Amino acid sequence: MFKVLRYNSKNQSEWDSFVPKKNNGTLFHLRSFLSYHPEEKFIDHSLLFFKKSSLFAVFPAAENKNKNNLGLISHPGSTLGSFILPEDLSIADAIGLVECLLLYCKREKFNNIRITIPPTMYQHRLSNYIDFAFMKNNFFYSKRDVTSILYLEKSIDETLEKFRPSHKRAVKKALGKGLVCKESVDIDSFYKILEKNLKIRHNTTPTHTSKELKQLFKMFPDKIKLFAAFDNGCMIAGVVNFIVNKHVVLAFYISHDEDFIEMRPLNLLFYTIFKWAIDIKIKIYDFGIFTVDGNPNMGLGRFKENFGASGIFRDTIEINL
Repeated sequence: MFKVLRYNSKNQSEWDSFVPKKNNGTLFHLRSFLSYHPEEKFIDHSLLFFKKSSLFAVFPAAENKNKNNLGLISHPGSTLGSFILPEDLSIADAIGLVECLLLYCKREKFNNIRITIPPTMYQHRLSNYIDFAFMKNNFFYSKRDVTSILYLEKSIDETLEKFRPSHKRAVKKALGKGLVCKESVDIDSFYKILEKNLKIRHNTTPTHTSKELKQLFKMFPDKIKLFAAFDNGCMIAGVVNFIVNKHVVLAFYISHDEDFIEMRPLNLLFYTIFKWAIDIKIKIYDFGIFTVDGNPNMGLGRFKENFGASGIFRDTIEINL
């Protein structure tokens, strides 16, 4: 039923024109996004699936070699992976795609497949057909993270009504302190806050280097936005937002200077971001995951819930061949 081809650079234009038109395509699935990584960093093994000579689905992926084990994994240069699919996907085609993927991987001597699936609400038209097809073919959940999402109302005032009283008071407090929240292009100041915060809280470093983050902003000026909070002109907090598709924005980096925590900059910052998102017709704000290896960060989860957010799965599935 399906013909599968391995991606090469000649397919980039066709791939990138295909993704935004489909049911679950995101910024993270674009070749133009994946290409900011140096070619030598990953062995790309993305796939294109054709039905009756027409491109039907794409699958961003890379090889993962570990001793004698060869795996096909959701592209490590992307937050999300899996098939990008048409809105009118049938159950028969969903099952056929997964079976085709398995046959291809067995033929190419892969030992396993690991896929990070976009949350269902990233779709324009809700469907679990491909999830069903994965499970029917013996994939199993290897990780189930929880991401916090907020459905935005038609106005900021209506959205504010979802805030719990503590967060409403925090917004008023930040305004009373004279904090200013606005879009910024000062990546260097934000990155210093981010590095310091991650070091103190998690003894880790950002996913992107400062150079990589600047490159992404340059490549996608209309899709990646930094909003920051300022006290007397000094940046004290910031959120890097990715416009994932036409109706979802993802908070990729959230960070603040611990010295100013009592001024509640993040509360006012998110209030400002929600207003911006509503103005550009965004329906869902994704705060990002608050689980690590299946364990919830209760404080972080509660902070997001206080804006009116709830949790849904961001799953990783796997199969051994």
